[in-house]
Amino acid sequence: MSIESAASLTEFNGDAQTMSLVAFTAVATVTLLLCVMTGPDRDDLDEFYTGYRSLSPLRNGLAIAGDYISAATVLGTGGVIALCGYDGVVLALSTALSLMLLMFLLAEPLRNAGRFTMGDALARRMPGRAVRITACAVTLAALLPMMLVQLAGTGQLLAFILGFSGDAVKTGCIVIMGALMISYAAIGGMKGTALIQILKIVTLLGSGAAVALVVLGRFDWNPGALFDAAAEGSGVGDAFLSSGLEFAGGPYPRLDMITSQLSVVLGGACLPHITMRMYTASSARQVRRSLSWAVSCVAVFVLVITVVGFGATALIGRAVIAQADPQGNTAYLLGSRAAFGADVSLAETLLFTTVTTAIFLTVLASVAGMILACANSLAHDVFAARARETSPRREMLLARLSALAVGVPTILLATQVQHRSLQPLVTLSFCLGASALAPALVYSLFWRRYTRTGLLCTLIGGTLSVLLLMPGTNLVSGSPVAAFPEADFNWFPFTTTGILTVPLGFAFGWLGTLASGRRGAEEQRHQYEAVEGWILAGATRKGN
Repeated sequence: MSIESAASLTEFNGDAQTMSLVAFTAVATVTLLLCVMTGPDRDDLDEFYTGYRSLSPLRNGLAIAGDYISAATVLGTGGVIALCGYDGVVLALSTALSLMLLMFLLAEPLRNAGRFTMGDALARRMPGRAVRITACAVTLAALLPMMLVQLAGTGQLLAFILGFSGDAVKTGCIVIMGALMISYAAIGGMKGTALIQILKIVTLLGSGAAVALVVLGRFDWNPGALFDAAAEGSGVGDAFLSSGLEFAGGPYPRLDMITSQLSVVLGGACLPHITMRMYTASSARQVRRSLSWAVSCVAVFVLVITVVGFGATALIGRAVIAQADPQGNTAYLLGSRAAFGADVSLAETLLFTTVTTAIFLTVLASVAGMILACANSLAHDVFAARARETSPRREMLLARLSALAVGVPTILLATQVQHRSLQPLVTLSFCLGASALAPALVYSLFWRRYTRTGLLCTLIGGTLSVLLLMPGTNLVSGSPVAAFPEADFNWFPFTTTGILTVPLGFAFGWLGTLASGRRGAEEQRHQYEAVEGWILAGATRKGN
């Protein structure tokens, strides 16, 4: 199939664009109304931060899955699958493995140790403003890049779907979407954003599963035929179905792939907007059941995005996908559209509109959850912790103002980076999660002698090491698809920093604890033993 004929399968007709615009407007209106209706109607911190822990395991699991499957995951991972085949599938499986790691290792102790924020969990055994402020700073550093990716990609995505081309229109889309996300976080609180996450995940999985079935139907329900057609459409043959295509241009492709998967597995589920959902469960048993639902949803999503991604390559070819977006971020939409063929019926137009609406909801819900996590940390760990007696009314006002304080700069930054490659920002968030947050949580929850100095060294050292190394990776410069393709200051020969910064994060914590001395370690051991029952056994917690 020629590029011209393949490209004709990806064109969105006027009916689809009109229906998508109507659907976007309706979804934005309805979701904002739902946030107003379900948001806190009184000055109750438990209601705003946790929704009174009233969500059932099914609904909480859907909300966790909704937070976990971000727009960057849908579009970015779908693009890697469509362009790199096997390597993309491994990346998708790594996201599922990360959530399973959270479920089996950290979820219950994290829920028992924390109350509202990650700062609560870390300060449970090491009280102090320094711990809370550092936890807040790392929360902002880890989530800001991810929020920029979602928002900056919004203008490009909506312009692609609706047929707009002007930069002013794209910037306007970013501003409008950002304002909606701030409103969701500030008005709806935890319960309101959870409702949007549930709506998003149900729409995303439902529409995606329908498209995946259509794709399989095009290949007589034979996955082998789909994979063979994708390999042929990729232009690289059997290499598409083998490991190494994604990192083939680097000096150490195998090692680069391993360290990239390590960063995703360790960092993905430790990001603060995911861990805050642990505090919405009423008990440790409810956390386990919630995460079982979440892992199931993510597993279904991995299957869906694998079929749609391979279908995109098989139906329209790798060249057309790369031509539309070098990173492949439009592959999920292109594959969905190509599955219907040249003549699209009304039912297929409605299904495609549902797919675009699901992507729209994914962007809205993902950033709203991240803004809420940042706002909660700022209000609870920094501002409210500064005063000994902060009234619930004042703290809720601070949380809502914090949502505005986080959201507005994010919108402004997103308008500036929208024309750059956003992959370094996604990688930065995962590396910070893997190198700073994961070691801090593991040590804090399980190591008896871990001290406050060790915790601060972990958070600060892990964060700084990632921030120092990331500019030297090939995602930032030195390649045509880098953020700065015109420059070349690539001195770190890997795509991610995890191969060095993950061990450093753990090493900083160990060295900081040693530097505290034997006496400090013994004191900390006694403090840990005092709360060990709360953290590991789920005993009744004070202040809950």
